[in-house]
Amino acid sequence: MPDTFEPDLPPLPDPEQRTLLVTLDGPDRPGVTKAVFEAASTVGAEVLDLEQVVVRGHLALSVLLGPTHDENVLTDRLTRAGEALGLRVGLQAGRGDNARRRTGRAAVVVMGSPLETRHVAGVAGAVAAHGANIDRIRRLSRWPVTTVELDISGADVPALRADLALVSAESGADIAVAPAGLARRGGRLVVMDVDSTLIQDEVIELLADHAGRGPEVAAVTEAAMRGELDFTESLHARVATLAGLPASVLDDVRAAVRLTPGARTLVRTLKRLGFTVALVSGGFEEVVAPIGADLGVDHVRANRLEVEDGRLTGRVVGEVVDRAGKAAALREFAAVEGLPLTRTVAIGDGANDLDMLAAAGLGVAFNAKPLVQRQADTALNVPYLDAVLFLLGVSREEVEDADAAGDAPLG
Repeated sequence: MPDTFEPDLPPLPDPEQRTLLVTLDGPDRPGVTKAVFEAASTVGAEVLDLEQVVVRGHLALSVLLGPTHDENVLTDRLTRAGEALGLRVGLQAGRGDNARRRTGRAAVVVMGSPLETRHVAGVAGAVAAHGANIDRIRRLSRWPVTTVELDISGADVPALRADLALVSAESGADIAVAPAGLARRGGRLVVMDVDSTLIQDEVIELLADHAGRGPEVAAVTEAAMRGELDFTESLHARVATLAGLPASVLDDVRAAVRLTPGARTLVRTLKRLGFTVALVSGGFEEVVAPIGADLGVDHVRANRLEVEDGRLTGRVVGEVVDRAGKAAALREFAAVEGLPLTRTVAIGDGANDLDMLAAAGLGVAFNAKPLVQRQADTALNVPYLDAVLFLLGVSREEVEDADAAGDAPLG
């Protein structure tokens, strides 16, 4: 059967066609855009590009108009319309527009609490040093952190990411770089560590408190998360301290666990976007699985504690979910969902998350140990887990609007 015929697209606009750039700025009020375009419509001008933004009641409007039969009349009517509205009007005649395809596109997200002018200056300086251009900037959030997204073109994305990692380390701002375009859209798999990421606690430490060994186990956990101890060996040693505890302590610990601020919002919004959400933990399924069920996550992978005669034996059942096991789980879940690794996001804080962060298309170190922050694609050092949404280009307003409307999942 022959392929369905698809007609050729028309050629790109003539790069030498005469154009007029119109810029207007001043106080915003209803009817401003209408008045401006009605003035332009009287001479049949073609709209080639358009952008408008309002910040604290101040409007900035840029319009690129194509050729018209009477440019003098057009400029006169636009000037009169703008002045009548109390706007400053700029008119610049020239040739061509920006219809040519932009290459080396990237989305750069900059986050701070507060976001300072020096943070933005550092990012802009790095972009300029690469010979790239900032085409657009928009605010993604003002609360609880301030986040802006820069649309970049002409960049060597991997090289820019490396340089902006240095800017982030020096300035203290959280900066993420991702390819723009279709790579930023569509379904994803988001895999999260649990202890000290999805939740504020370390479950093994809560269990050890019941055995009177909390401080001792906490010290071992810290060393393991910094990468100073082998995770599997340290886990066996820590679990051994739980021998003899009644299995009912698992219920007590589940009740004591505290979600990280923003955790519910993150999972709820990801699910509304049609994303797949998974939890991969070096902790224990007996605690992690109920948390996952409560949040509505799709996959859970964690260790299991051995129980005999209603008491913990101090041993783990089966193969330990260690550093390599977390990365393997991410790959397995991606395969089940039919997603390439480039469509995956991993979030974690400890050294045992490093392989998972490296395997994912975007690895996010969340309030992580220094070793992890240095090796991850990007780091978040704010206490709100839903800030991950801003790295994905989702704005705070979009989250709040969806919550207010009770939107169902898109997928």
